[in-house]
Amino acid sequence: MGTTGQGQAGQDAAEVNGQSVRGRSVVGGILAGLRLTVTSGVTGAAVAAVVVGVILERVPVFLSGGGVLILLILVGFVAGRRSPGPGDPPVTRTALARIEDLRATSGESADVPVDFRLTVAPDDRPAYRVNINEHINLVDIPVYRPRGIAVVEYRPDEPWEVRIVTRPTPEWSRRAEEAEIDSAPGSTLVEKPGMSEGSWCMLVLFTFLAGAALVVLLFRGELFTSGDDEASSSKRPSATSSASSSRTFTTSTTVSGPSSSLLILGRMRQTAAELEARVGTADVTAIVIEERRMEIRGDSARPPGETVHLQMLPYELFPALVHEARTTLGVRDPKSWRIDVTPGAGPGAGPRVRVTVTGKEGTARLDADATARILDRRPVGETAEGR
Repeated sequence: MGTTGQGQAGQDAAEVNGQSVRGRSVVGGILAGLRLTVTSGVTGAAVAAVVVGVILERVPVFLSGGGVLILLILVGFVAGRRSPGPGDPPVTRTALARIEDLRATSGESADVPVDFRLTVAPDDRPAYRVNINEHINLVDIPVYRPRGIAVVEYRPDEPWEVRIVTRPTPEWSRRAEEAEIDSAPGSTLVEKPGMSEGSWCMLVLFTFLAGAALVVLLFRGELFTSGDDEASSSKRPSATSSASSSRTFTTSTTVSGPSSSLLILGRMRQTAAELEARVGTADVTAIVIEERRMEIRGDSARPPGETVHLQMLPYELFPALVHEARTTLGVRDPKSWRIDVTPGAGPGAGPRVRVTVTGKEGTARLDADATARILDRRPVGETAEGR
């Protein structure tokens, strides 16, 4: 069967209702954004007032900032404990949907996140497109395939809220087996109005910093005058201390025991933190990682642009780079692997990550950037030419 509905009049009414619902959602999103902007800006100003009050030893400023922070905490606590007013639970309806496409993303548990592109065909409105993400059990993934029919639940007032029904009733299972749904055009795609989570985070950060900057600007004369006096009085001792503290260092550690490979998730970052605590700094000039050993080298005289920060590296992505190097560069039986991290070659360039694997066929390597994005591959036989 094709998409179902209640005739042209019913479809027009559903579209008008959907537009009004989306309008209300947009207005609600704007109001929520305004509340969030004001709250984050006031919070940033209050925190800055507390810090400025401590630095300048101004008790009224400190008490004002602290009082505002306490008030915000109390308001948030009361709002969190207040029981929601009486209201009807969200209404959901069941419908059939055509699976246009699906893609499973990485997952380490039995439930794998899967991105679906669906054509939802409700009984009381025209069919429409929607993109959703569902966690599907590995056992059930073969059931869902492109151009197949699935049973879903959706909210008429928020049609972008769609959920796959993994255990439908016998009646809906029968309807899904007999149904044939045409693909809806791409122009019918519905999405949740408002900004993405990343945009909300950027808005909160920006308004927080703006509120803090406003307070700092109000007291900039006293703050910077005090800072200049302190800097002039300690200028010469600071230079002597900097010259005397220059040093180079090399340290390493070896992990042992069962399941002691550094490829285990979290083991590299933990080992890097231990080495950082040992040398007292996170800025190093080279990092070497092997199966059970990690080594760092550093020079405190190097400027930050010529060093690598230990905690800013994506250690959780390094095992995937090692797997890529061991399986795609022509080394059939790798005997060892090694990761070398060094600062970028030019100004502004991020760290360079090189993964080298060795086997009876020879040596191969791949290069990646600080985000573990592969930049260059040198299979067996090409490594010598690429150096």
